[in-house]
Order: sequence, then C-alpha cells, then structure tokens
Amino acid sequence: MRKYLVALTALSLTSAVAWADNGSHHPVKDSYITTKVKAELAADHATKAREIHVATVNGVVILRGVAASEAEKDRAEQDAMRVKGVQAVHNEIKVPD
Repeated sequence: MRKYLVALTALSLTSAVAWADNGSHHPVKDSYITTKVKAELAADHATKAREIHVATVNGVVILRGVAASEAEKDRAEQDAMRVKGVQAVHNEIKVPD
C-alpha cells in the first residue's frame, strides 16, 4: 500500500513540478508544497505518513496527527523542511504518553 501511495503521489506531482520549476520567479503554490510534503513523509520509513495530516498556508506547513515517538515527530518536521517553498513548519503532531 505504501508503494502505491508513493507512486500515486509522484504521478500527481508531475504537473505541479512543471509549474513550480519552470524558471519563473513565482512562489511555489501551497497545494504543491502539501503534496510534496506528503510524498516525503510516505517515502520516509521512519514516519507513519498515514497518521500525519499536512496543510499549507502561504508556505507555512502545518503537521497534525499522532507519532509513536518524539523522534518520529521531529523526523516529520525535518522531512517537511526539505521541501522547496516551505517557509516554516508548525509541528502540532501529538506523541501519546
């Protein structure tokens, strides 16, 4: 299932990447950032992407959901920060006690 999600996400990125990387000086769209962050989380075996929800507003990524550990929570934030166009990350992921 994870491979299918990654493949599907990669296909949906094709047109977004063409728009974002066309050499123009236009900012990266929030929808592109959200899709790319989701793909990064899905590709990273250290995170449970299906339990992390991603939203982007004006280049600021908001992560919500549940992580198994602080390390997983931190890793999700690092994954998001690697995406082109991300201005900041608000990490609201919860770690159960």
